[in-house]
Amino acid sequence: MKLQQLARPAMGVLLGWSLTLSAWALGDKPLKVIVPAPAGGTSDIAARVIGNQISEDIGRPVVVENRPGATGSIGLSAMLKADPDGNTIALGPNNMLVEAPQVMKVPYDPLKDIVSIGRVAFTSYVLVTAANYPAKDFPQLVQHLRTRKGKSSFASYGTGTVSQYSGLIFSSRADLGMQHVGYLGSPPALQDVIGGQVDIMFDGMVTSLPLIKGGMLRPYAVAGKNRSRYLPDVPTMTELGYPDIQFQGQMCFYGSSKLPPDVLQKLQAAIKKAASAPAVQQKLLDVGLEPDVSVDSSALQAENKLLFQRNAAIVKKFDIQAN
Repeated sequence: MKLQQLARPAMGVLLGWSLTLSAWALGDKPLKVIVPAPAGGTSDIAARVIGNQISEDIGRPVVVENRPGATGSIGLSAMLKADPDGNTIALGPNNMLVEAPQVMKVPYDPLKDIVSIGRVAFTSYVLVTAANYPAKDFPQLVQHLRTRKGKSSFASYGTGTVSQYSGLIFSSRADLGMQHVGYLGSPPALQDVIGGQVDIMFDGMVTSLPLIKGGMLRPYAVAGKNRSRYLPDVPTMTELGYPDIQFQGQMCFYGSSKLPPDVLQKLQAAIKKAASAPAVQQKLLDVGLEPDVSVDSSALQAENKLLFQRNAAIVKKFDIQAN
């Protein structure tokens, strides 16, 4: 009898979950996920993997639409122009909200007009050079760059990004006098790092890891909160005495802040369920992301506000301006 009594509440929870998703899935209108990045990239892969699982879970088509350009603002603008009924959301890195608007004008308030529905993964940043660079470890790297003070350079995948912030802080703290060389994305920047045209770069784990494994890049430090599971022997910048170089990229789903509360809750539940599926998590790991659904919407909103303020202070300190 006791077992039956214990089972009833559990069955009620499962039934409630099923009814919630079914009610949201009524009708034949597909759920559109806008990716403010080109097809084939990390955000696009994550959107399609999770979107397929959501479609299976709720019995409703999920369509991924790529709207790249203007550091995410084109895609986010398209999302905000759609009806805030939960049928159009977006997936991408949080730099669209907390970095890009620092140096470029966007047609929305990134903290007020957009709500973070849920985080599905995060990624670390890693300090790299070409594999044949003279310095074998971090102390040697600092020493070598100091011998070239004012002559060395660091690459970034764009002005006003964490990649630039990290390089500027490192150069300032270590008194290196490095010059910033900005690129339109990681691939061309990494190409010049490997070719020796630029000394170092703080890059996202997703794009650097294959080149590290392939013997083309040498990693010195991780700029994340903790060591990366992909490079467990590589220390963090905090361990090396640079606690202010601590950045982490968040891969999140976003929606309009005008979403009805009940719709927002249903989206959160569907996304968390899909992103928690073992097969989905493995596919995210395969592309260099760290699966994580532990941070809820309200916590993400609070974190975005703090990150926005921190980045604004960095932009002001170093007088970073759009090209």
